[in-house]
Amino acid sequence: MGIYSQLEHALVKRIDSERIITQQDKCLAYGTDASFYRLVPKLVLRLKDLEEVLYAMRCCRTLELPFTFRAAGTSLSGQAVSDSVLITLTDSWRTHQIHDNGQKITLQPGVIGADANKYLAPFSRKIGPDPASINACKIGGIAANNSSGMCCGTAQNSYQTLESMKIVFANGSILDTGNPSSIKTFKKSNAAFISKIGALAQETKANHELAHLIQHKYRLKNTTGYSINALVDFSDPIQIIQHLMIGSEGTLGFIAEITYNTVEEHANKASALLVFENIEQASQAVTVLSNSPVAAVEMMDGRSLRSVANKPGMPKFIQDLNLEAAALLIESHANDQEKLQQQCDTILDRVASFDIIESVPFTSDPNTVAGLWDIRKGLFPAVGAIRETGTTVIIEDVAFPVEHLAQGVRELQQLFEKYEYSEGIIFGHALDGNLHFVFTQGFEAQTEIDRYGQFMDEVTQLVAVKYQGSLKAEHGTGRNMAPYVELEWGQQGYRLMQEIKQLFDPQGLLNPGVIINDNPHAHLSDLKPMPKADELVDRCIECGFCEPVCPSRTLSLSPRQRIVLYRELQQQKRDGKATAPELEKLFNYQGIETCAATGLCEQRCPVGINTGDLIKKLRSERHTDKAPLIAHWTHKHFSTSTKLVKHGLTINHIISKLLPNDLISKVANGTRRLSGQRLPLWLPEIPNANHHKLPMDTQKQAQQDRFKIADVQHRKVVYFPSCISRTSTSNHTQQALTEVTMSLITKAGFDIILPKDLDNQCCGMPYKSKGLNQLGDSKAKDLEDSLWQASHQGLYPILMDTSPCVKQSLAQFTKPLHLFEPSEFVMRHVTPHLNFEPINETIMLHVTCSTRTLGLENIMVELAQRCAKKVIIPEHIQCCGWAGDKGFNTPELNAAALAPLKEQVPVHCRRGFSNSLTCEIGLSHHSGVPYQSILYLVDEATG
Repeated sequence: MGIYSQLEHALVKRIDSERIITQQDKCLAYGTDASFYRLVPKLVLRLKDLEEVLYAMRCCRTLELPFTFRAAGTSLSGQAVSDSVLITLTDSWRTHQIHDNGQKITLQPGVIGADANKYLAPFSRKIGPDPASINACKIGGIAANNSSGMCCGTAQNSYQTLESMKIVFANGSILDTGNPSSIKTFKKSNAAFISKIGALAQETKANHELAHLIQHKYRLKNTTGYSINALVDFSDPIQIIQHLMIGSEGTLGFIAEITYNTVEEHANKASALLVFENIEQASQAVTVLSNSPVAAVEMMDGRSLRSVANKPGMPKFIQDLNLEAAALLIESHANDQEKLQQQCDTILDRVASFDIIESVPFTSDPNTVAGLWDIRKGLFPAVGAIRETGTTVIIEDVAFPVEHLAQGVRELQQLFEKYEYSEGIIFGHALDGNLHFVFTQGFEAQTEIDRYGQFMDEVTQLVAVKYQGSLKAEHGTGRNMAPYVELEWGQQGYRLMQEIKQLFDPQGLLNPGVIINDNPHAHLSDLKPMPKADELVDRCIECGFCEPVCPSRTLSLSPRQRIVLYRELQQQKRDGKATAPELEKLFNYQGIETCAATGLCEQRCPVGINTGDLIKKLRSERHTDKAPLIAHWTHKHFSTSTKLVKHGLTINHIISKLLPNDLISKVANGTRRLSGQRLPLWLPEIPNANHHKLPMDTQKQAQQDRFKIADVQHRKVVYFPSCISRTSTSNHTQQALTEVTMSLITKAGFDIILPKDLDNQCCGMPYKSKGLNQLGDSKAKDLEDSLWQASHQGLYPILMDTSPCVKQSLAQFTKPLHLFEPSEFVMRHVTPHLNFEPINETIMLHVTCSTRTLGLENIMVELAQRCAKKVIIPEHIQCCGWAGDKGFNTPELNAAALAPLKEQVPVHCRRGFSNSLTCEIGLSHHSGVPYQSILYLVDEATG
């Protein structure tokens, strides 16, 4: 038995086998992070609690197998990859506890940074670190990398705002630095360790040369190597230990919990963009601004500005700037508007002597502010979007002493020119002298690897030697800067770091090769290939920003992982490898069948990739020659098909009245198992048939009243009931959605127009979602023509009663029709004509993925809050995973997506609302409370 088989044999005794991943291709998918390094783990663990972590570490120790901890995998420097054992965490690691009215917060390592700030928002507080990846990265990674960000600086990072933490050491010891009893026990059982820590601190303080170097380095942003400033900042060994853990990148132990001292989140903010003639002028302005009431000062060189000049919403003057120009994006915060205005005036007075060639003055207008920060946020994607297929985007971050900022930028630009990185851009957190530089790099040819190696050699000499700056300011040392740690810190500093590593990890099992690495070419080894796969996803940089919103991420794969495996599959096919069919079979389920294709990933992707588009394309390729006969039949006989569905629902309803649900479920789902899961799943929440009779000839009266549109009595709306709402209705309501919708809009004073030949109309989604594009397009075209005629060529608004139909139609239609899903229609057209009286109860609200992608989340939430006293929007559910009919045919996707739902339903809550009947089936099933359309809630709240 091989050593990894021995490990698996030991692990399965205490850990569910489904969370022990050994299949090579799945290990590749799970083992990929945001860096440009590839190491494929032999085994990936997904652990649910501290006991499992301790047990896994013990097994690895026994077999002397290295292991690496991973949080979100958004790390850029190669610190979260492994060719041995990769330990990841399930969603059970995201609990939090708020203390002292928001002054402190305790977080588990699986909490996403943005969620921590959401918990603190009611207290006007936030955590100090604010990395650009805060919507995806997790607290474990934020602390382990000492991440900072645009407003964080050096005063509010994890090192400075740390209160306490719970640490698991390599030998299995646990230390909770916030618990006196734990400290006492740890000191007793690890006396030699504590003594050595104290001795290292004394030796470091006594070494005046080294102590002075440490103080110099940490007046800058610095994450190169270990946080050895802990040895001069503190005398208490416990404080030293917990601060050494910050920025240790998983090489010294596991951070199981951390408590932060929070910082104030100011309610009033203003931003301005100032453009200077050159980088020297901008850098001099930074020096002046360092003593001004600024929260952030972001510098962008001329190439940075040029890279986003043609993006929508950018100030027009950016297009006319030359490459010598440089800009400062400035933000100021205050507790009240008057103070904020005073601060803005002070800032402008300080820079009045500079020649500012263009500007956007200070503003608090949210749209303008968002547009300004879109410039800064769009820089990294701008380079990623134009890179050649097969190359990757590399982003490095260094810090110069502020007094050398201009020279640093100039010389970095010269290195870009010398090594022909013509697309390279430079921007960063100017107050800290922290610069990011972004460029594209291929690693397929040795000449390219050599070019990159020579470039990095010169960059490190420039930053660390010539200007005594930091080689890593906030992205962590990782693998790509590990060979240069000694260059920055010298022999004494590096030797001290080696001693720390040996003291914490004597077996050398914790994330080897990261921070401490004796291989001078480690940064040029194990480079990640980025082979061409499909133009829909070739721009993917595998950053992982998409993962938190993916409904299948805990079941099969996330969008990043789908792309990783698809790239590998295409490369294997090109190479003619015999393993491709095995991978193709794996990808068929992991990649294609379990993808909800919601498009939520596109919203989070910095380069705008919708992985669902790739999956839909792959599904369509299955039907290139011929669509299934049943699909053609339903397309041709759509009205008959819906009638058959109604009959089926009626029969199901009768049987459900006669027999207990348990018996029906046992028989129906037992038959499903015998069929090899080919038959759909039976659920007690399956809808009843809709027997509401829709009126006929509504268009005749509309034609007569066409020219009375201004008359309040003749407001018109075209109502398109979706095929699902025409055929079915929730089994826990007396009225069909079609009846409630018509009642509501009639109550608001609208005349209703129904499209002609309604029973044959469909948006095409049932076909498109299965890759039957031709049939879907045909249905969409028929519906568009019908709605065009019904709305008098776009004169009247069109209400569709389910949001997925609206999303699908907006993507398909070409005519200027005014389409609305329920919440937007009510807020824009109904609310002025009805009085709202919120019902006195707590309700659940599910915002569908289609509503989110349409940008209507806030409108739906606002409507719900008008209708009910308390609205609960469950966390960590961006999509229900029902995905058309996958809730029936791939029910495990729906179950995985809604796994966090039931525990978030308050005891006294008795119902929930959404805007898609199919989604409501799964929501009702997995929550334990009935869900129905938000239009029912609006109708009830308006009397």
